[in-house]
Amino acid sequence: MAKLRGAQAYRRIKRAYTRKSKYKKKSFVKGVPGSKIVSFDSGNLSKKFPFQVDLVAKKEVNLRHNAIEAARQSTIRHLSAKLGKQGYAFKIRAFPHHIMREHPIAGGAGADRFQQGMKKSFGKPYGLSAHVKPGKVIFTIFIDEAEVIFAGEVLKKASHKFPIACSIQSQKL
Repeated sequence: MAKLRGAQAYRRIKRAYTRKSKYKKKSFVKGVPGSKIVSFDSGNLSKKFPFQVDLVAKKEVNLRHNAIEAARQSTIRHLSAKLGKQGYAFKIRAFPHHIMREHPIAGGAGADRFQQGMKKSFGKPYGLSAHVKPGKVIFTIFIDEAEVIFAGEVLKKASHKFPIACSIQSQKL
């Protein structure tokens, strides 16, 4: 499988470029890749928990769907190990809707002869990302009062999966 490009290629948020053409078949992105995020809500969603702990972005960034899924898995694993499935409720608040495209570069011997470069390139879709602005809540954990500090530690571990600094905020509901 091909290696992913570095996050610096997609970190900055730009207005989504959509090709406009007088030819219908060239006027839209041909297919959207599937999201790797398995579930956006987990835990005990029916119980009313008294506290809410949020992971909040400090800078503007594009978060890839596979980075969000990696952070989700880390969070769920730590929460389930200590609290079980019924001791928390977890929600993902950043939805990946932006289609990332890339213009693959040919490799190997003699590739420079048939490589045409990036002139007027549109690229093929290969992933999704979520536009996150400063102050946007990425993850939310609903939890009991005794476990608020633990939930903050879990979200701190999850924030290491993202290319930006995040803050943790808790509040009583």
